Amino acid sequence: MAPRGCNKKKRGTKRSPVSDLSDDLLVEIISRVPYQSTCCCKCVSRRWRDLVSHPDHRKKLPRSTLAGIFYQTFRGERFPAMLCGYQSVSGNWCTSMDCSLSFLPNCKRVNMYLLDSCNGLLLCLCWNQPSEVNGFGYVVCNPATETWVTLPATTWSSKVRTARLGFDPSVSSHFHVFEFVSTTGVVDVNMQGHDTGKKTVGVYSSKAGVWTNGVVWDSPLSISRFPRSIFFNKMLHFSSDNNLVVAIDVEGNHRFIRGSMPDSTRGIPNVYLSRGQLHLANESVSELSIWALEDFSSENWTLKHSVSHLQLLGREYSVFAGNYRVISIHPEHNVIFIVCEQLYMLTGPSLTKLMAYEMDSRELRFICDLEWGCRTPYLPYVPLLSEPFADEQ
Repeated sequence: MAPRGCNKKKRGTKRSPVSDLSDDLLVEIISRVPYQSTCCCKCVSRRWRDLVSHPDHRKKLPRSTLAGIFYQTFRGERFPAMLCGYQSVSGNWCTSMDCSLSFLPNCKRVNMYLLDSCNGLLLCLCWNQPSEVNGFGYVVCNPATETWVTLPATTWSSKVRTARLGFDPSVSSHFHVFEFVSTTGVVDVNMQGHDTGKKTVGVYSSKAGVWTNGVVWDSPLSISRFPRSIFFNKMLHFSSDNNLVVAIDVEGNHRFIRGSMPDSTRGIPNVYLSRGQLHLANESVSELSIWALEDFSSENWTLKHSVSHLQLLGREYSVFAGNYRVISIHPEHNVIFIVCEQLYMLTGPSLTKLMAYEMDSRELRFICDLEWGCRTPYLPYVPLLSEPFADEQ
């Protein structure tokens, strides 16, 4: 008679048929499930976790999509508090997420300013921190997992008008922060709120844990305080004056990409990434035009879409014809997100409507009224359910 427990032992040692699959075949299977399920696959076994996390496989696997918009909001009259707001644009994505970022322990939420978002991470500037230079310090956090890292401020952080985040989880789990510093130590701002002085780029690497100074730009360059930037092909891209898109690598070196759209009279056009291509949204006096960069080497741009302001907004929202702005282009679909702002007092709160415009059908869809007192920046948010800070922590 077989010893008791013998059959149980045999069942426990039986191999799963899945364990006999090759790595390539298993990655091919996982690539066909939704993004949320891909993240769950990492919990099956150590092998599955390593396959999903491996840099060579990240480009094959499904990625997250646009879930919502983070924005800055000011509340209070005598002592306004700068808080964080969030609005979903994709249904029930991340319904349990702490959108107020209250999980951040080392900075008071009323003293936190949103600077940038990039592939699931947020860059914030916090102040009144005695441990940092001049009381300022940067925080990079992942709202979906409530994880964060703090990084040291530089001696110029309290004077920096523009800092941007670079992160691509398909390439590396490490991120970079770019500081744009005036070489004279004084910010030269023109009538449109653009810093026009000569620049030095400071770059922070989360892998090295230090700041490095990049190349000093010889000629003055106009940089908006709130330019939309895109980290793509290991370079940070943003638009500037003179019909230029600036591309900066993680060493601080830069190149200029000449645009082909007409000069805008409503500010510098912002740059976006959609379907693997850089896009520019140009708001002229009479129309909105969307341009796509077909080839980096030849700097060939093509007109993807154009619509007059009145056709875009229709009769119902025509009052916003001179008071709307593009805040994002969907990374996978031909959808433009815009905000329409109506100020009731010169320095008071504003009524802000969030809308989506379908380029294919030329239809405008109302999403919601945002809360009173919301302000730029409006940051598109793509959830990241993995842990990018494992090495840093």
